[in-house]
Amino acid sequence: MIRIEEGRPWPLGAAWDGRGVNFALFSAHASAVDLCLFDSTGRRETRRIRMPARTDQVFHAYVAGLRPGQLYGYRVHGRYEPAAGHRFNPNKLLLDPYARLLSGRIRWHDALFGYRMGAHRGDLTMDRRDSAPMMPKCVVEDPAYTWGDDRPPRRPMRDSFIYEAHVKGLSQLHPDIPMAMRGTYDALAHPAIVEHLLKLGVTAVELLPIHAYSDDRFLVEKGLKNYWGYSTLGYFAPDPRYLSEDGVHGLKAAIATLHAAGIEVILDVVYNHTAEGNQFGPTLSWRGIDNASYYKLVPDNPRFYWDATGTGNTLDLGHPRVMQMVMDSLRHWVQAYRIDGFRFDLATTLARDSFDFWERAGFLRAVNQDPVLSRVKLIAEPWDLGDAGYRLGGFPPGWSEWNDRFRDVIRSYWRGDEGRLPELARVIMGSREIFEHEGRQPWTSIHFVCSHDGFTLEDLVSYNERHNQANGENGQDGHPHNLSWNCGVEGPTEDPEVLALRARQKRNLLATVMMSIGTPMLLMGDELSRTQGGNNNPYCQDNETSWFDWQAGWTADPDLPAFVQALAGFRRRHRALRPDAFPSGAMNRETGLRDVHWLTPEGREMTRADWADPARKALGVQMGNSHPSERLLLLFNAGEEDVRFRLTPHLRGGRWVKVFGTELPDGVVRGAAPILEPGGVYELEARSFAIFLHSPSPDAQQGPGAVIPEEVQ
Repeated sequence: MIRIEEGRPWPLGAAWDGRGVNFALFSAHASAVDLCLFDSTGRRETRRIRMPARTDQVFHAYVAGLRPGQLYGYRVHGRYEPAAGHRFNPNKLLLDPYARLLSGRIRWHDALFGYRMGAHRGDLTMDRRDSAPMMPKCVVEDPAYTWGDDRPPRRPMRDSFIYEAHVKGLSQLHPDIPMAMRGTYDALAHPAIVEHLLKLGVTAVELLPIHAYSDDRFLVEKGLKNYWGYSTLGYFAPDPRYLSEDGVHGLKAAIATLHAAGIEVILDVVYNHTAEGNQFGPTLSWRGIDNASYYKLVPDNPRFYWDATGTGNTLDLGHPRVMQMVMDSLRHWVQAYRIDGFRFDLATTLARDSFDFWERAGFLRAVNQDPVLSRVKLIAEPWDLGDAGYRLGGFPPGWSEWNDRFRDVIRSYWRGDEGRLPELARVIMGSREIFEHEGRQPWTSIHFVCSHDGFTLEDLVSYNERHNQANGENGQDGHPHNLSWNCGVEGPTEDPEVLALRARQKRNLLATVMMSIGTPMLLMGDELSRTQGGNNNPYCQDNETSWFDWQAGWTADPDLPAFVQALAGFRRRHRALRPDAFPSGAMNRETGLRDVHWLTPEGREMTRADWADPARKALGVQMGNSHPSERLLLLFNAGEEDVRFRLTPHLRGGRWVKVFGTELPDGVVRGAAPILEPGGVYELEARSFAIFLHSPSPDAQQGPGAVIPEEVQ
């Protein structure tokens, strides 16, 4: 037996207290709200309750006797007047923006749209069909969970190595994971996954969106799905398609297991837009609850949406209740799921007050002062599709940013393009000219050569052109400018010379990411040559195109994981690659050396003329000069010919031992190690990268053929 009471206007959402459930929903412009309860199947509405109270624009009710597991939704009354920005339609069942869990999926039908499709007045004519049979339902959650002695690793960003992955794609084809577990949150904690990440040296897994999301109608009608998940339905609920029988407990247990292994969990989050699209999109939640509050509308014509995201709508974080929703959601994931950080999709949109980007925007200030959120990792994708939307370097202290300039420069350099040395030098030193303002530090720059959005590493060295025909858009979707190189053959080949060159190129690209100053990120499967068949936009490919084929990877290049492992270990041991301040070229009076020296193969420091020479494709950099044991010498050669590098005698003190080279399967020099003494010469192979470690004592190595120290192996 249930009993209806007024309840409280807080917390927003459905909150169970052991006796019943309090429901609270914000709407500034609604005239009334009905709470709809459903049976356990979600097919039958068992009761409709007019919410009895409203406080400060929050409708609320307390239903004594309800328990966790209860399915519910809302119907919101008000004006259907699109020209004024209002799209209330009580015939449409709406999801609670604060729902902690959803049950079921959207079944696409014209009744899901607030307007009558096909009507001559377009979206101005209200549709009166009931959408409840086609809608997922909200679920009242029992938040209880025993975390035991779980402790988030709290690893400094300076020491982080991020692995971008998709929950399903990571485990769906793993041969050691039980079939019933594959593709679920639980699989993230399977020993086969955890051990692989630990061997690679990964410190954080960055998951593509796991907020509940929609499979867009146009995709479903083509037999496709929204695999990536950038179409949010609920900011508090994990997507139910990845749940196992353990429900949300499986996700929490996976996070605890990763924490126990020292691995953090970062979520890719999409607060810039929702699944409802533009004025012709469906009415699923926010649009029907209070369209004029939740979305940015065109100021002089609020029938239309102001769109900086390319998806049809933009959330209005300038509204205090929308800002509250985003902040509450972020805190929910940190406090209820112990998430360690967030990567913000199209983060520029979040910092538009009201329509223009501002580095002191309300959202950025709110996050940076928040006692919960200011302690976790904050990563911006620093662009959107609006005016002046590219804002790389524009975020405040405390934030890191995806550095696409690093990606493009590194791709272009190793492809063999001319005139890339000046930009190469800037990006491998952390892009100081972009990020150093306001005391920001080198870890601000997130370095990557591949991400989910674009070619995989294997495809980057195997295709000149995108091959996206399977997406159903005539191969025209995805970015056409990829800076890729197929090494002479488009796509798969059995030519041993081409395969050897591709293997070398993959190692050059990976080594540059890992040996640069900043925070490195690796795309899922790049360590095992995962291919998408040349598709650089597989957002709708929930199939073998996107899934990680582990067995094929081990066959294609079995030494590549060990190569990544060696790079990660070397980076971890050498603070010169993880400095607290950007290298500036400043001279150290005690050593007589600058913190970074740029060297030509001829054995002298680079001059302006050298930097301006477009034909130069070889470069050396000596770094870590603050202490002899930290000195490193990195040699780059993207040219088609071997290059003889001569070490300038004035860079004095000891000798240099080669410890790493991309011409080697796992990169590690073993046994007889080349030694480079001041005035000596080393022949660097074409299209290769080498690392030398400084040996300060003349007796540390006894000439050519000496064995390198065990710690660098």
